[in-house]
Amino acid sequence: MSNEYPFKSLCYVDGQWVHSTSGNSIAVLDPGNRQTIGHVPLLDHEQIVAAVDAAQRAFGPWRKLRLEERATLLRRWGELIIEHQEALARILSQEQGKPLAEARGEIAYAASFIPWFAEEARRLYGQTIPSHIPGADLGTVKEPVGVCALLTPWNFPSAMITRKAAAALAAGCTVVVKPAHETPYSALALAALAEAAGFAPGVFNVVIGEPQMTMETLVRDPRVRSVSFTGSTRVGKLVLQAAAQDVKKVALELGGNAPFIVCADADLDLAVKVAVAAKFQTSGQDCCAANRIMVQRPLYEAFLARFAEAVRALRVGPAMVDGQETPADVGPLMHQGAFDATVARVDDAIAQGARRLVGGETHALGGWFYQPTVLADVTPGMRIYQEENFAPIAGVMPFDTLEQAIEMANDTEYGLAAYICSNRLDVVHPLIRRLDHAMVAVNGVKFTGHPIPFGGMKASGLGREGGSEGFEPFVETKYFCLHHQGQL
Repeated sequence: MSNEYPFKSLCYVDGQWVHSTSGNSIAVLDPGNRQTIGHVPLLDHEQIVAAVDAAQRAFGPWRKLRLEERATLLRRWGELIIEHQEALARILSQEQGKPLAEARGEIAYAASFIPWFAEEARRLYGQTIPSHIPGADLGTVKEPVGVCALLTPWNFPSAMITRKAAAALAAGCTVVVKPAHETPYSALALAALAEAAGFAPGVFNVVIGEPQMTMETLVRDPRVRSVSFTGSTRVGKLVLQAAAQDVKKVALELGGNAPFIVCADADLDLAVKVAVAAKFQTSGQDCCAANRIMVQRPLYEAFLARFAEAVRALRVGPAMVDGQETPADVGPLMHQGAFDATVARVDDAIAQGARRLVGGETHALGGWFYQPTVLADVTPGMRIYQEENFAPIAGVMPFDTLEQAIEMANDTEYGLAAYICSNRLDVVHPLIRRLDHAMVAVNGVKFTGHPIPFGGMKASGLGREGGSEGFEPFVETKYFCLHHQGQL
């Protein structure tokens, strides 16, 4: 990969690009060809602590800036991200594997959060409270919590940083970002642009270290007052346990097992189009991916035929070959563990009676490429029904009544996203209310964005990101009682 700006291969602490003091580093692989892109330093414990030191020093001056001064810096950061959209997309595609068109979309999505929170911070209002105490004025103000640790995943390595950081920074907090070790370059590129935008040293830091040590160091540091984590439910529980030691604010965006309900009155062509997009974007490696596709029996076989045809037409390949964009729709899986889990889930479903309509095998490209797969007649005992499937495999099953669909859709520990295809409002509205999932999309795949409260119920997380609710992990409500002079 080119060493041209904004590509960086060093960590960013206190306004400096730093090596590991021990000399340790980790190789970053292109999942499309499993070749090494480059190496990034693995910082030592003391260096992670130094990043918190820097953020703590920067917090006082940063919070004291007028909101408009912070907003100006944030907006410039967002502008630089758009100016370098193509370079950032290529960095993202090479280290993450998603098609370049999807990567460009993610960069635009990432940038959108920054001006939103820069402007929305104007509405971090306090309140005047009618007083019940004679001779006193009561009210509240919103205060930034302080240093925030932002722990981000590899499937959306740019957007998950800006969605968290823009809210925290606009509120007056400073941040230490720990990206996934599989995709550090996207985070470091954002740091380079933050530096160019004029952020003071310590306001925005990016650290990479041994994953467990880095997480524990950040989350257990008493000066870190808020932790925002996106990743698996298993790791999210560990983050929550560690954060409980100091009673920190915590926001968790965790796993999903999204139902996709196709009602008998649905537009079949639209349902197929939406299902393909909802399942196979990011190679299925998306917490909002449509894992369990439930089709009312009158449409079941017709849906299967058209869905299988559409999936069969998906083009699989790397994002780039010799630096040139390919026409791929589906990229590779992220690593060997994801590939092995995919093989095991498909084998389990077929052994238990699922019909394989499309795919179901390693792709001819080899490596971590897996064929886009459609399995019919999925049942609750199968792993692809029970587990979050971070892969291009779709399980389809019939249902007879809406009550049955609701029961199946809610039959999961997760509660992040759900999809409905129906043309009847008297069907859609009751489904929206009765699905135990925090976000419901109807007759379309696009539902996320800067103004909406993104997050989950049950094992899918705590708190929300985006929207006005996105500030909540990063602010405290401070109450005051102001007695008039002489009124005791």
